Amino acid sequence: MNINAYRVATYLGWPFILAYLARRKMKGKEDLNRFGERLGISKLQRPNGKLVWMHGASVGETVSMLSLIDKILDAYPDISVLVTSGTVTSAKVMQQRLPKRCFHQYVPVDCVSYTKKFIDHWQPDLALWFESDFWPNLLQSAKDKNIPLLLINGRISNRSFSRWKKFPSFMRKLQNFFSLSLGQTNLDAERLKYLGAINVDCVGNLKYATPPLPADNKVVEALKKDIGNRSCWIGASTHKTEEIEIARAHLKIKKEFPSILTIIVPRHPNRGEDISREIRNLGLEVSLRSKQEHIKEETDIYIADTIGEMGIFYRLSPIVFIGGSIVSHGGQNFLEPARLDSAIIVGPHMENFSEMTSKALQAKAIKQINKSKELSEEVIFLLKNPELISERCEKAMEFASNEVKVLERVFDKIKPWLDK
Repeated sequence: MNINAYRVATYLGWPFILAYLARRKMKGKEDLNRFGERLGISKLQRPNGKLVWMHGASVGETVSMLSLIDKILDAYPDISVLVTSGTVTSAKVMQQRLPKRCFHQYVPVDCVSYTKKFIDHWQPDLALWFESDFWPNLLQSAKDKNIPLLLINGRISNRSFSRWKKFPSFMRKLQNFFSLSLGQTNLDAERLKYLGAINVDCVGNLKYATPPLPADNKVVEALKKDIGNRSCWIGASTHKTEEIEIARAHLKIKKEFPSILTIIVPRHPNRGEDISREIRNLGLEVSLRSKQEHIKEETDIYIADTIGEMGIFYRLSPIVFIGGSIVSHGGQNFLEPARLDSAIIVGPHMENFSEMTSKALQAKAIKQINKSKELSEEVIFLLKNPELISERCEKAMEFASNEVKVLERVFDKIKPWLDK
């Protein structure tokens, strides 16, 4: 396959793409009020002056941009920043967290007519691409307008690497679009080079420099009042089937700590009611945040099925289990709770953060369990040993803080293009 063949395929497949988008609309995966942005049409005007465009697939990638955005805006008063992503959740998070002179748009669907409209409207002076959300038509449209493209925090998973190696000429063309490619890890840098990237380097993982998650202190205090003196732990960014494992763990913990409260923050908040039904079948009392149900004395499990409030829940309990790690998803980012005084537990599947996990285990900043039945044992052990919770919180915070210098290294690498 080559770029031209891909372009023809997306042109001929236009009816199927429309059908796919229609299904996404029905499932609530598209923002109906801003759907024009997916077609390259915006209600906003391009700001005056220089415009830096940053793109990431979803929440994780866009949140990792925040420290770099602040750094760029502070250093260059004449620059504005456009952030694009493809998910409703990431758009809502960015709406809450982006600073002035920075705004969000949905990334256009990867059809030439839409990508050209997008590029013609925004005319960015520089594009910073985060991780691995490679859209060939969009990248080609940017290159056609001589917009410099830099890959930041590039990440090539085992699965992606195995797949992309099958299309060497296609991937070489894609990687050649980038004037600079910064790998998230040394392994990512090696894989990018193998796939054809030029000017490759690794200066660290920018996710280490992500600022602490914000929280409304009034909301935090209100929830703490509802919880009272109860012991509490959190299952964060959980995926399907993990919630029921957490609920089973709750039943075991409850035998030793009868008043225990478990907070579940699902990765996809729209699953809240389904999770609630499943857990209630175990005979547990459940409260849903999306329905404004309070934490009552009899509440066993509180499902925090809302968007952009993770910073609130990490401040409610020092014991945090990171989801996506019991199932074979590859884990979620554990640095966010690490910055907020958390004793962190992860499951066996942390492939998405393998190097970070290895370093954190070596630093004793996290605890890894081998199977789901060990989760209740670990939580009980921590609840019985509060001094160990404090020790783990301290090591997690120290681990997260030691790596923030990566921001300066990334900034120094991209500064020549910003100066232009």
